[in-house]
Amino acid sequence: MQPKDSLQGAAAWFGLLTSGQQDRVERDAVVTHYPAGAIIERKGEKAYAWIGVLNGLVKVSVGNQEGKMASLTGVPAGGWIGEGSLLKREARKYDVVALRDSAIVRLPEATFNWLLDSSIPFNRYLLHQLNERVGQFIGKAEYDRLLAPDARVARCLAELFNPLLYPGKGMRLDITQEEIGYLARISRQRTNQALRALEAAHLLKVEYGAVQVLDLEGLKQYGM
Repeated sequence: MQPKDSLQGAAAWFGLLTSGQQDRVERDAVVTHYPAGAIIERKGEKAYAWIGVLNGLVKVSVGNQEGKMASLTGVPAGGWIGEGSLLKREARKYDVVALRDSAIVRLPEATFNWLLDSSIPFNRYLLHQLNERVGQFIGKAEYDRLLAPDARVARCLAELFNPLLYPGKGMRLDITQEEIGYLARISRQRTNQALRALEAAHLLKVEYGAVQVLDLEGLKQYGM
């Protein structure tokens, strides 16, 4: 595992633990590196660890036998996913795929459950995360059906800057237009048009391979 300061930067909950709990997490957590396009977790496989993004960017997606794919959300560095499958002890209902070269940290199920049994702050953190995730997916189901492409891109970006799910990120994110298109499920050309419209509305600034958010609340409300 990486030094403590590396996990501290990639896990807001790590600082809530006692030193003894931090030591066990450091011993048990495993980091694996994946190239862009690699499948990190497969739909249908039993969940055996909580998944954190140490660096990089991943997407959570589902597909069917006909090859149709739907991106559920993107997860930047600092995000943790998969707690629902662990809590219900079930197989994963989605694929986790690296959109770019990514370092993934896995906290084993036994350690995750031990933290639930031994840390009230960790339980409180997880409760807030689950509540925020439910709200995120309810909102996504709404905007996927009702919003135009410009507004879908705005919501997609706003999700990636969620301060509860991805704390400490600041307002700049390394992400390409192609990656935004994957997450918003629109073409790269249409993504470019949407970003220019959002930039013209003074909601963000498009940089080379990155986006600087100027008005997060404006992105959340865009198109409503």
